[in-house]
Amino acid sequence: MTRYRWVVLGVATFTQAAAAFFVQGIGAMSVHLQRDLGINTTQLGLLLSAAQLLPLAGLVVAGRLLDRHDERWVVGIGALVVALALAAGSAAPGYVSLLVVLLIVGAGYSTIQPGGSKSVASWFDASQRGLAMGIRQAGLPLGGVVAAFTLPALADAFGWRSTLVAGAVVALAGALAFMTFYRRPAHSVQTVSRVRLELLRETYMKKIILSGTAMVSVHSGVGVLTVLYLHEVTAMTPASAALVYVAVQCAGALGRIVLAAWSDQHRSGRYACVLACLVAVIVGMIALTSPVGHSPVAACLVFVWLGFFGIGWYGPWIAYAAESAPPGHTGFALGLAMAINQVAVILAPTVLGLLTDLTGGFTAAWVLLAALTAVTLMLTSHADGSHERPALPAR
Repeated sequence: MTRYRWVVLGVATFTQAAAAFFVQGIGAMSVHLQRDLGINTTQLGLLLSAAQLLPLAGLVVAGRLLDRHDERWVVGIGALVVALALAAGSAAPGYVSLLVVLLIVGAGYSTIQPGGSKSVASWFDASQRGLAMGIRQAGLPLGGVVAAFTLPALADAFGWRSTLVAGAVVALAGALAFMTFYRRPAHSVQTVSRVRLELLRETYMKKIILSGTAMVSVHSGVGVLTVLYLHEVTAMTPASAALVYVAVQCAGALGRIVLAAWSDQHRSGRYACVLACLVAVIVGMIALTSPVGHSPVAACLVFVWLGFFGIGWYGPWIAYAAESAPPGHTGFALGLAMAINQVAVILAPTVLGLLTDLTGGFTAAWVLLAALTAVTLMLTSHADGSHERPALPAR
């Protein structure tokens, strides 16, 4: 059965990519959506925010369910909800209807992140957990890569509604794969003991939440603004900018694997790798606010850099969060941390889009992200025990 863990990792990664496929493609379709729906950058950001609104509560509920029920059904049913919502949304008459569809998609997606992470964490021990979690979390940007290749082309050929049909088919495939192939490890034990919100007072949880909030904001900024920035500031065509976005997502997928594998070996613990990502993001944001960011070649390289660290951070971060959880409460701890981070996931796209519209440029958005990341770096790098690997939960 030790070989079966790689099957589990494969289906968890595929389901992650499949469920996130459509939402991850919104950034690549930004020019198309603005043209076809007649929306501004703020409204574009609202689309991403809508997909993340219901997980604010749904992630905590999903975490509780995962500590009591088989991940196979919790994750599988969530992916089915995503598929059904997108299928129904293909008949959406316009922008407002699309917002409603994305709200429902977000409710279904609530189970995918904590469920997949718990599934992988339960099958891999500490020596390979970082690598496994990184590979699984690479599913998100990998879904974005495929979406960036296919959804703009579909929108050009058949209209934006066709992209929802494609998203529904892919999400359905992810749901069926997980429900067909996932099995719990033999040593898995569920718990029904009382869950404690006192976790929020723990030093490790504060670091998880602060760093997660900053970095999901960066991820949102890269997702919603990359194509628009390259098109408007460096005069790249929408097609060329979308190809760069593909490279950014590829860099993010690679980063999630490489950085998580590095955290398996890092003597200072997994959180040291998260700190390194914070520093790298600050450097990248400063570069975008300088004259360097106006060069097409340099801007592309900076966005790839931000993809590697600004998306790749999630690999070591999720491994640190899973290992920090008390025994029997991995699902709840992951769901709680992700739910609190959802505040940033919801607000960031809209706030960054609004800043861009109000200022007529992108500098204010990059400065805000750099400042948020710098404050997080200062607060968490000096926290007690910030360089210590948390005790591993009993399995």
